Amino acid sequence: MTSKEADIETDINPVIDQGESVTTMEPVLIGETSVHRGELTELAVDLAARSAGFRRSLPEGVVEALADLVRAMNCYYSNLIEGHDTHPVDIERAMHNDYSDEPRKRNLQMEARAHVTVQKWIDEGGLEGRAASKEGICEVHRRFGELLPEELLIVEEPDTGEKITLKPGELRKRHVRVGDHVAISPGAVPRFLGRFEAVYSGLGKAATISSVAAAHHRLLWIHPFLDGNGRVARLMSYSMLRDALDTGGIWSIARGLARQEANYKQHLLSCDGPRRGDLDGRGSRSEEALALFTKFFLQTCIDQVEFMEKLVQPNRLRDRIRIWLEEEVRADALPAKAGNVLDAVLYRGELPRGEVAELVDTGERQARRIVSSLIEAGVLTSTSSRAPLRIAFPASLAGRWMPGLFPDA
Repeated sequence: MTSKEADIETDINPVIDQGESVTTMEPVLIGETSVHRGELTELAVDLAARSAGFRRSLPEGVVEALADLVRAMNCYYSNLIEGHDTHPVDIERAMHNDYSDEPRKRNLQMEARAHVTVQKWIDEGGLEGRAASKEGICEVHRRFGELLPEELLIVEEPDTGEKITLKPGELRKRHVRVGDHVAISPGAVPRFLGRFEAVYSGLGKAATISSVAAAHHRLLWIHPFLDGNGRVARLMSYSMLRDALDTGGIWSIARGLARQEANYKQHLLSCDGPRRGDLDGRGSRSEEALALFTKFFLQTCIDQVEFMEKLVQPNRLRDRIRIWLEEEVRADALPAKAGNVLDAVLYRGELPRGEVAELVDTGERQARRIVSSLIEAGVLTSTSSRAPLRIAFPASLAGRWMPGLFPDA
C-alpha cells in the first residue's frame, strides 16, 4: 500500500454489482482431465516430502530461530516485488524500534514491521483454517494496514491526482484496472469471494498444495482491495502452504518469486487470459495458463526448500559459524570458549543455563559472562533469565552464516 500510482481507474461510481457471473473466474481448480494433472500431483507430493524431511532434520530450537529469520526474508522479498528495497538489517532494526531519521526510509521500515508482525501472527496460528476465507483475507489486509503510517495509506488516482485514503480491511468500492485487466465491479467482489472461499477453504491438505497457485492468481484477479492485493495474496499463499505442509515457517516462496519476478508476473498475466479453444478446459479463463503457473509455483517452492536445506546443513552451517566465532575471539569481541556453547545449542536445539559452566569447564561467573556476550551479540536468545538458551540468526550476520539468503547490506 503506497502512494504510488495505484491500480485505480478514473471511473468512480457508487458501489454497484454489474451482475458478472462467477463462472468468469473458472476454472478455479485444474480439472481431472488436464494433461498436466499427473505432473502437478507429482510435484505436490515431492514438495510435501521435501518440506517434511527438511523440518524433521532440524532441532525445534533451530526451527524457531530460522522461522524468525525467514519472516524478515519473506518481508524483504515481498516488498521487493512491490518495488520497495528495505534491507533485512533495517527490517530487524525496525523490529527493535530502531527507525531511520529519514521519513521515507522510516515509513518503509514501518511497512516492513507490519509485514513481519502479520506473518508472525500467521505463524502463531492466527489464520489457521481461514486463509482462503473472506473473513481471513480481510483480516490480513486490516492487520497489515492498521500498522502502516498514514502516508502509506494514501493512494493517488493516476488520471485525476485525487488522494484516496485506504481503510484497512475494507473491500474496494471503486472500479479498478490493473494493466489490461479490468477487474470485476466492486459490488460483485463479495459474491466472487464467496465462491473463492467455497472452493479453496473446502480442500484437503493434498488438494490444497496443488491449488495454492490457482488461489493466488484468482485472488489477484478478483482484486478485492483498492491496494495491497499482492501482499495479501502472498501472505494467504504462505498461510495455506504452512497449514497444508506444516512447514514450521522455515522456508518461503517469496524469495523464489522475487528472483524470478518477470516470469512470475508473466504467468499472472497469462492466467488473466481467456480460454484458448475447445482443448483448454471448460471455464472462461485458460486452464492451460493456470496449470503452467501452478507448475512454476510448485517448482519454485521445491527450489526454495532445497536452497534452505543446503544453507542450514548442520556441518556447513557449523563451519561458517565457527569461522565467524574465531574471528570474533581473535578480536576480543567474544570469550574464548563461546564456541562450545554455540556448538551445543546448534546440535541440541536448546541448552539449559545450568549446564554451561560444565560445558566450558569454568566457574559460574565466567559461564554467565560467556552467555551474556553471546546474547549481546544477538546469536543466542532466551525467554527469561532462567529459561534455556536457543540459537538466534540475526539478519546482520546472514551474509556470513547463510550466504545468498538475501543481498549484502
